[in-house]
Amino acid sequence: MLEQPDGLEPSISKKEYKKALYELRVELVKLQRDIIANDRKILVLFEGRDAAGKDGTIKRIIRDLSPRETRVVALGKPSERESSSWYFQRFAAHLPAAQEMVLFNRSWYNRAGVERVMGFCTPEEYREFMQDVPRFEEMLVGSGIFLLKYYLDISKDEQRQRLEDRRDDPLKQWKISPIDAKATKLWDEYSQARNEMLAGTHTATAPWTIVRSDNKKLERINLMRDLLTRADYDGKNHEVLLVDPAIVFEYQDAYLKNGMIAP
Repeated sequence: MLEQPDGLEPSISKKEYKKALYELRVELVKLQRDIIANDRKILVLFEGRDAAGKDGTIKRIIRDLSPRETRVVALGKPSERESSSWYFQRFAAHLPAAQEMVLFNRSWYNRAGVERVMGFCTPEEYREFMQDVPRFEEMLVGSGIFLLKYYLDISKDEQRQRLEDRRDDPLKQWKISPIDAKATKLWDEYSQARNEMLAGTHTATAPWTIVRSDNKKLERINLMRDLLTRADYDGKNHEVLLVDPAIVFEYQDAYLKNGMIAP
């Protein structure tokens, strides 16, 4: 497991966790009310290794939000037609309209991660993606979309344990995929792909925010706090939005070497 940097809480009690979640759920409803009232467009990308906690975090964010103005996008394998189209085309169809918040459970960054490591795209397709994505995101932001990009970072030991637990849990069988079996075996390859993705696509317009996710409870509440801190809305209660900087922090190249991001 990674060593905990100074200031990182080792845990949180069940009572504290429930209280924090409730407070954040109230803030999320305030945010949605503001999004609807002001015709805003919010787009949140969730990336990370298998079992990093994307599903659970998204589930808690949307729990009390209106399904009419909140959408979760989790695209599967592209069809033959989609594979022959412009790469970003099938994602563009799901972007938020006015009054909407859209959360991508994996996004176009699949090309820089799973597709690259598993050989599902060609080297040329990967290079083209890395050149195009900063311009694509700049256009999204320029069009009025408020874009947030989160990378949920998990240690190798924690990922292995979660994948084992997933195989043993009858309620999580839907999460199991053939790619899971290669997640830990190809750990180094995924690390290299992640490092190049973060370094090449972290821009002033669309920066990456890293969230350490070995502790699910701390990951969830701190990511939600960060999201709410960054978004403007009326009636914000700043007292419940204090983010632990050892858990959530903006990407820097140095973090790939000092243990802040799992090697």
